[in-house]
Amino acid sequence: MEKPPFRQNQNCGDWELKERLGMGGFGHVYLYQHRETNEKLAVKMCRLDLTPKNKDRWSREIQIMKKLNHINVVTARDVPEEMKHISLNDLPLLAMEYCSRGDLRKMLSKPENCCGLKESEVLSLLNDVGSGIQYLHKNKIIHRDLKPENIVLQDISGKLVHKIIDLGYAKDLDQGSLCTSFVGTVQYLAPELFENKPYTVTVDYWSFGTMLFECSCGFRPFLHNLQTSAVLRASKVRNKGPKDIMAVEELNGEVKFSTQLPYPNNLSRTLLKPMEALLQLMLNWDPVQRGGRVNPETKKPLCFEVLEQILSMKVVHILNMTTAQVHSFQLAADENLHSLQKRIEAETKIEVANQELLQETGVSLDPRKPAAQCVLDGVRGWDSYIVYLFDKSITTYSGPFSARQLSDKVHTIVQEAKKQLPLEVLKKIWGEAVSYICGLKEDYSRLFQGQRAAMLSLLRYNTNLTRCKNNMFGFSQQLKAKLDFFKSSIQYDLEKYSDQMHYGISSEKMLKAWQENEERAAAFAQVAEVNHLDDEILALHSEIVELQRSPYARRQGDKMEQLEEKAIELYKQLKMRCKTPETDTSTDSTEMVKAIIQTVQNQDKVLKDLYTHLSKILISKQKIIDLFPRIEKALENIKDADTTVMQMQTKRQREFWHLLKIACAQNSSRSSIAASPESSTMLQVSQWSQSAQPVSSPHPLTSLPGPNDSDAAPRLLQENQRYLSQLTSLMQEGCGRTVQKGVSSFKDQDWSWTKYETLSTKLKKR
Repeated sequence: MEKPPFRQNQNCGDWELKERLGMGGFGHVYLYQHRETNEKLAVKMCRLDLTPKNKDRWSREIQIMKKLNHINVVTARDVPEEMKHISLNDLPLLAMEYCSRGDLRKMLSKPENCCGLKESEVLSLLNDVGSGIQYLHKNKIIHRDLKPENIVLQDISGKLVHKIIDLGYAKDLDQGSLCTSFVGTVQYLAPELFENKPYTVTVDYWSFGTMLFECSCGFRPFLHNLQTSAVLRASKVRNKGPKDIMAVEELNGEVKFSTQLPYPNNLSRTLLKPMEALLQLMLNWDPVQRGGRVNPETKKPLCFEVLEQILSMKVVHILNMTTAQVHSFQLAADENLHSLQKRIEAETKIEVANQELLQETGVSLDPRKPAAQCVLDGVRGWDSYIVYLFDKSITTYSGPFSARQLSDKVHTIVQEAKKQLPLEVLKKIWGEAVSYICGLKEDYSRLFQGQRAAMLSLLRYNTNLTRCKNNMFGFSQQLKAKLDFFKSSIQYDLEKYSDQMHYGISSEKMLKAWQENEERAAAFAQVAEVNHLDDEILALHSEIVELQRSPYARRQGDKMEQLEEKAIELYKQLKMRCKTPETDTSTDSTEMVKAIIQTVQNQDKVLKDLYTHLSKILISKQKIIDLFPRIEKALENIKDADTTVMQMQTKRQREFWHLLKIACAQNSSRSSIAASPESSTMLQVSQWSQSAQPVSSPHPLTSLPGPNDSDAAPRLLQENQRYLSQLTSLMQEGCGRTVQKGVSSFKDQDWSWTKYETLSTKLKKR
């Protein structure tokens, strides 16, 4: 029974047809989505007009797909039962995982990629497609039709992954290692294939190398601008040297070869040479030599060993903020940061001592860690991660700044904007012009990110400054409270001392020492005064807030983005004119040159504003750096004064109780012998000049006579000793409670002086 024709709105049970994803040589691919689970499938079905040979290819593709399992090769899925009836013929459907990010051709067709993908994207492609090809070859499968259209992209956990699709031309090598039949895409075809010669896995090397070159530079390597047959193209290219990776035909018909990647491209200096070496291996005309020798141990050809070396390279990209120039360095194994800084010094002339290397978060590189700390894991290029270099010896950055280099062709149209050129010629030149304008915008974006890193660094310094200020202020307030307590306490003691002098217990040396301590405490008040530093810090805080509020703290690239969009639109219009030939097949470059000049002028303006703002940030940061030693010195002085006050207070309390001991000892002497006034005075002076008795020795109070006073004296001594301990602890408490407790302690001190006077009176009477 003949099946009905496929309808665009045909659904299959719970599977809903969403759209047609693409059309191949003999099949169509449709997107289906499950209504309940939202699962998506890419379903490929054959057309009715397949030849027996193509039907065989179709069946072979399904067989190959079902036995493969690799992250970089699209995965085959089981065809749902509800879908099997929509097949247009007796050939089965092919269900595959759906890759939502389109194919590589779509990515390459974006105007901003007309001179190649970003470095990080090239490295990602190199990693994924290289891994997928090696997997296929390990399973004895030659793809034979590698091209951007057969590389799809999928977002997996936030990472863009490349997957190889369309194995319709794939050849299973189970029956032998040489093949002699092929029908594929001519532009990426290895020479031996279109010459119908025997071939091996090295045909995939040629296709991969061609694709890799195009992703790096925006065009295919060999005579990309010639609309000629493959045979004619091959005849012009076959004379290339073994290391030539590019051929361009000049207007006079001469073919020029090159062993290097052309400018402009988005690869860093460090990556250029290894990439050229890899392409030289993959684009060798001789299929036997292509790929290089096979390692007998790893069974891998040299090209894949070079590929792995590129991917394992640890490269750090340094943006010198003083010149706006990017410097790339390949790190040696376990290289330390100082070694890297010496290499940076050799290139930038910024001495190691003056280098400040900031990550994009504003965090400085740790000198104790290896240099690899600034290289993130995974495949990332300098377009997505960079370290910013600042010169600490200067705070005002004013250039000169390194300007992005114009390609020779773009420079030509800038000089002769009104010169008429063929559309096909202009398409390449305008593509380079668009790349130049996009590059200027990217240059500004990186410099702005460097300014932002400097601002984040300033805020980190400001946070530390606030912490230091609060610490200093806390100790200052504590010292002030202790000084207030100390001065009030010593004044009270001096008054009480004067009151009890008529009892005959006195020491001129102690009195003088107390008076000197009072003067020293008054001098410490200046040490505790930190308002001048506090005022400076508050002013600096306000300055930083203004820097954050400044319009120049936000990105100023709107005008550049508008000019970029304008250039891209001009390029798109030119490409459309190339596809639809008109009588007028040439034009001038006036509008494109105008866009270039306006972009350059605007970049000069925004960079001037950026560096003016950056200099203000660096000046504020230097002010903070200069404040730190002053705060540390003030804090050191406060702590020294605090310690001295504590020592003075403790010493004075000891002297107070020593005076009490003298009184007790004097009375004890009077009770045992009849002492003259002179001997009593000598005893008093002698006792004052000696140190306090050891705790283990009997206290003089224990020898006091009388049944009523024998218990009272030791008890009084114990109470006053307890008071001394409490007072010492009180002096060590925080400033918040010092003053309040100090008031109550004065009451205790008053009590002590009262007890002292009472005891002295009793001793005097005896």
